[in-house]
Amino acid sequence: MTSDPALPGTTVPDHRGRTGLHLTGRDLDRNPRVQVAEVRLLAAGWHVLRATTFRYRGDDGEWSTQTRETYDRGNGATILLYDPSRRTVLLTRQFRYPVYVNAHPDGMLIETAAGLLDDDDPVTAIRREAEEETGVRVDEVAHVFDVYMSPGSVTERLHFFAAAYDGAEREGDRGGLAEEDEEIEILEYDIDEALSMIRTGAIQDAKTIMLLQWAVLDGPFSPGR
Repeated sequence: MTSDPALPGTTVPDHRGRTGLHLTGRDLDRNPRVQVAEVRLLAAGWHVLRATTFRYRGDDGEWSTQTRETYDRGNGATILLYDPSRRTVLLTRQFRYPVYVNAHPDGMLIETAAGLLDDDDPVTAIRREAEEETGVRVDEVAHVFDVYMSPGSVTERLHFFAAAYDGAEREGDRGGLAEEDEEIEILEYDIDEALSMIRTGAIQDAKTIMLLQWAVLDGPFSPGR
């Protein structure tokens, strides 16, 4: 059983022209302990919400039926921009309603530059996002790791990158695309100050914390570099 084929996003295009959104996961066979039985399309706004029912064989050999909702917003990429000679990092600050509604004081979250891949590969996407959000054009980027950020319900895989920038040549303190209602403040911090902001709670974004800690453990600010 699947969603009503007349629902937008199934056999009928949704407002973004997409079809077949009710079929995702139906052909999965990489894990013999999982058999997908039903995929229901719950919502197809900008992103996609599905409810999938599957049979799962436990360690005892018995099969159980389970249902999970998944939120599919596509995959994304993020980048830590750093100046090795000045020991600084370039971050952004913008309003994020989801954190504002969940106890963040003002919703103005400090983050590394990031965005969805859309139809691009991860390297192309992160070069685009870095320039759009910070005004910094990067050619050479280093892949750090890939992470599932919220695997209990969100399908997104985030690709992490790092690249050097020349702080002496950087100009401006605002970024973002006006047509996407983006108002992004560009912030430059000494790496030690940025780390202290994690301890005080001034930086609470997961991807940013991960990249800052990587930078001093294995990255450009690690011992011996």
